[in-house]
Amino acid sequence: MDPPECLEPIVQRALSRLRAALGDDAGVLDADASAGRLRRIAIASDFAIDTLARQPDLLPRLLGDDGAEPLPPPVLHQDNRAEWPRLLRRHRAAESTRLVWRDVLGLDDVDDTLAGTTRLADACLQTALAALEAEFVQRHGSVRDADADADGDAVRLVVFGLGKLGGEELNFSSDVDLVYGYARDGQSDGARPLAAEQYFARLGQALAKLLDEVTADGFCHRVDLRLRPFGGAGRVALSFAAMEQYFQREGRDWERYAWQKARVVAGDSGAGARLIETLRPFVYRRYLDYGALDGLRGMKAAIAAEVARKELDDDIKRGAGGIREIEFLAQVLQLIRGGREPALRERRLQPALRALRDARQIPPGSAEALVAAYRFLRRLENRLQMLRDAQTHVLPTDLLERARIAAGFDYADWEALLEVLDGHRARVAQEFEALLAQRRQQPTVDSDIAGYWRALPDDGDAAVLVAAGFAGMEADAIDATLRDFVRSPNVRELADGARARLDRVMPVLLQASAPADRPLLAVRRLLALVQNILRRTSYLALLDEQPPALARLIDLVTRSAFLAERVAAHPLLLDELLDARAEGPLPSREQLAAACRAALERRDLEAVLFALNETRQTLSFRIALATLDDRQQAQDSTRQLAWLADAAVAVVLELAQREMRAAHGAIDGARFAVLGYGSLGGEELGIGSDLDLVFLYDAPADAQSDGARALDATRWFARLAQKVVALLGTVTGAGQLYEVDIRLRPDGASGLLVSSLASYGEYQRTRAWTWEHQALVRARCVAGDAGLCADFERVRARALARPRDAGKLRNDIVGMRAKMRAELDRTGKAGFDLKQGEGGLVDLEFLLQYLVLREAHAHPALLRPRATPALLEAVHDAGLMDADTTTALTQSHATFLARSLACTLDRRPRLVAEDDTVTSARATVNTAANACGLEFGRR
Repeated sequence: MDPPECLEPIVQRALSRLRAALGDDAGVLDADASAGRLRRIAIASDFAIDTLARQPDLLPRLLGDDGAEPLPPPVLHQDNRAEWPRLLRRHRAAESTRLVWRDVLGLDDVDDTLAGTTRLADACLQTALAALEAEFVQRHGSVRDADADADGDAVRLVVFGLGKLGGEELNFSSDVDLVYGYARDGQSDGARPLAAEQYFARLGQALAKLLDEVTADGFCHRVDLRLRPFGGAGRVALSFAAMEQYFQREGRDWERYAWQKARVVAGDSGAGARLIETLRPFVYRRYLDYGALDGLRGMKAAIAAEVARKELDDDIKRGAGGIREIEFLAQVLQLIRGGREPALRERRLQPALRALRDARQIPPGSAEALVAAYRFLRRLENRLQMLRDAQTHVLPTDLLERARIAAGFDYADWEALLEVLDGHRARVAQEFEALLAQRRQQPTVDSDIAGYWRALPDDGDAAVLVAAGFAGMEADAIDATLRDFVRSPNVRELADGARARLDRVMPVLLQASAPADRPLLAVRRLLALVQNILRRTSYLALLDEQPPALARLIDLVTRSAFLAERVAAHPLLLDELLDARAEGPLPSREQLAAACRAALERRDLEAVLFALNETRQTLSFRIALATLDDRQQAQDSTRQLAWLADAAVAVVLELAQREMRAAHGAIDGARFAVLGYGSLGGEELGIGSDLDLVFLYDAPADAQSDGARALDATRWFARLAQKVVALLGTVTGAGQLYEVDIRLRPDGASGLLVSSLASYGEYQRTRAWTWEHQALVRARCVAGDAGLCADFERVRARALARPRDAGKLRNDIVGMRAKMRAELDRTGKAGFDLKQGEGGLVDLEFLLQYLVLREAHAHPALLRPRATPALLEAVHDAGLMDADTTTALTQSHATFLARSLACTLDRRPRLVAEDDTVTSARATVNTAANACGLEFGRR
């Protein structure tokens, strides 16, 4: 598109300046291609024309290859010390002009330009610091760690880049936000020694001056040091220890945003990376941090006030729908979830938006619109700054400047550009306001309930509760409970902001509890949870900011005592109420294993156990939610819970083996395996169930470990098994993995904790009782050496498939069942015992175990399945049961399992009132058992 005629004088003046600067070489300007490119540069950037006139050697290079490669930084050494400022400034001007050239001519996109500007700043910082460091070492020596000997490693300055420099998205004429730090205190070892603080402060000041000071050649980079701890009043350079202490005690919300983008841009990169990792918990909290929204609201309000005061509506950075709103939107969503989702800890804005989209925190359409707006705004911002190398973000009012900007963007006029700009800004403002306005979506609350709550503990009339739907006697009990709660120190000592959140949340909770089946119980459950999160205001913020989470919590608490207790004990589970994955497909066996193994990335045993417990809590909670919501059948849930236990045991086994190898060395050629019995072995693990485990090992005769404190194989593996049991039962801040029951090992409580493969096989062959072979039907290897697991399968098959006397087998099984029922069956007025009652789950299990033990010698396929549905299918395939009976028993099992899980979820005994479904299921089991001669009725 041809530029408007009003721009022609600008083009001609630029070409005249270049002809004069080039002198005898001005002929290069006469080529049509050259003239066309220079016309576009002249319209877009006075700065570029000025640089080309000052450095005429640059123009032929750009005309030759269009500036395809970055220009090398200058070489600074003591022999050209006086020239350092000029060399740096000329390099920055030349390289910036190359970036203008490629941007204006469409050779680079906005990402290339931002990356190039960042790379230029990095190069100037690194070049300048290296030269100054060499000068300081010559004058003062190197700083040595005060706690190390004189020959210890030198301590170096670390230059952290924050803001857009840290995010590798530096705009064309931006200042650079720097913070200086150093790893350890000490003193320099030169002829004129300095303490570390003084040494690095002087070095940092010299670096800022070398880059920032305006000379006849202009400036290299404007340096802003105000983001350091304590701002302008703080020391120029701080030790890492002082910085850590500052952020622990003084760190503010805006500093979390600033350090979110922190990157080492010069100096000791290794030390700087370690500090950034150390400060990660300051930036990204372990829990969902909806409290970050308050900080964002405060920062946005301050910026809005500045924009209004200075009439900056046309500021595309700070104004409504501007760059800052896109940055804030992405950063606050990262801060909210980044502590729990490492994929969101992204310094660069566009990848951050895409990560948020992939995590389903931003709808795909919104993410695409924000990325498009950001790219347009940053390109426009660069063009505003390229015009005269000015640090501006404001749209021009001058008509000629508007024409230049529009022409540079290939728009017909300013109005056409403005129409596109306004569309982008409107979309950004809409998305940003939606983020900040979430609290307005709170459910409507009866004003009397809200007034009653705020009047507590000294005022307020319990009659309001009755009017809200609570029964009279329960209303009095709830009133008393609420008054005690409000008088508790945790509530009385709340900060004003947290108390305001509590006052918004509690009336909603109370109003929603009235229709519950047991409202007093529901209120008590909710108060237990709220009491536990009062000190973790980020979770109170979650419930305040996210009405869907609040509604989900109320539904969960009123329907499931077990999940209510879990959430109260482990508030991290509140995250699941908002996690889109909790509503989607449940993880596969492989995904469960991978999630648990991720805990092994932590650095020490305590951290691994904590992370593993959190993972187990989160995933089991997700499975329980799916069960509670009827999104999957109970059989699927129990199978997934067993897989999750398998994965946790495998991780714990690896931890225990590491500990044993470290303490006692390894045993060459030895093998170890963990067997799961009972519901774990049958892949039908209940919610909150313990694990029935048996341990096997196999080692060469007289084997010993090769460590300094060697142990023979028997003791080595006994200690390994003890460690596994202890680690599974260790209580951490994130809870306990599992209670373990080891009574099913050979010889029971009197037997060794761990058995050799040979002794286990001999026991199963010669001494095991019938009931132990029944238990072996459901046993499987859950972790350990694959070869030993295969050997166990062979031992199991031999034990189960041997021919048996059917009559004796039947009498043994019926006798054992009668003994169990007499001791364990709780069927009575309270209801039918789903597990131990006549015709219940255990009767069905005994029936299948009887058929396997009786028929496995003739039908080896009966040995493969462990789970009840698969065993039923195998029995049918072997011709031992007709199709109708198999289908009916499968349905009976599903009924019992679903009712049993429902009881567990609400912390009720597994006793249910009989209805037609339960009666029919019991009759089916009884009929099938009787048909096989197993009369499990009461004796």
